[in-house]
Amino acid sequence: MPRHRRASEERSGDAAFDPVEPATGEAKELLDAVQAALGVTPNMTRTMARNPAVLKGWMELNGALGKTLTRALNEQIALAVAEENGCGYCLLAHTAIGGMIGVSESELAFSREGRSSDPKVAAALQFAQTVNAKRGNVSDYDIAQVRAAGYDDADIAAIVAHVALNVSPTTSTSSPRRSSTSPRSHPEW
Repeated sequence: MPRHRRASEERSGDAAFDPVEPATGEAKELLDAVQAALGVTPNMTRTMARNPAVLKGWMELNGALGKTLTRALNEQIALAVAEENGCGYCLLAHTAIGGMIGVSESELAFSREGRSSDPKVAAALQFAQTVNAKRGNVSDYDIAQVRAAGYDDADIAAIVAHVALNVSPTTSTSSPRRSSTSPRSHPEW
């Protein structure tokens, strides 16, 4: 099985689409909704706006999944997956969003490693990284581990769906060319 790059191994010169400017029609309406929700319009969403159906579908899936786990855990899963996949852009965005919703800096850093000071959260993050690394082909043992931490089948399905959301091909085509993961160095995240 191919090994995924960690963000610290991210190569320079990753291909990236230039965001569409200015958006019109349905794309503009969708981007305005993103701006209203986040206070910023991330380049990833501008890239998806090249095809409004893609952005709309991503927004709907993101919205639906946002209700399945806590907001904090959603962002922590995104960070765990981003680190495993070496996506500096994703790390930047989810670190910023996690901070905006009150996840501590230490928990954000732990999340990148699939860890948490909360054992239940740590189990979810470890399971998410396992789902990602095994491309969904998890074992009975993997499922038993996350169940033992207190997650039921609905929660497990949500964790798997969050992994899928965070490895969508659109995210890999929108990384800024700079590799720093500090939100202050990427005002356009």
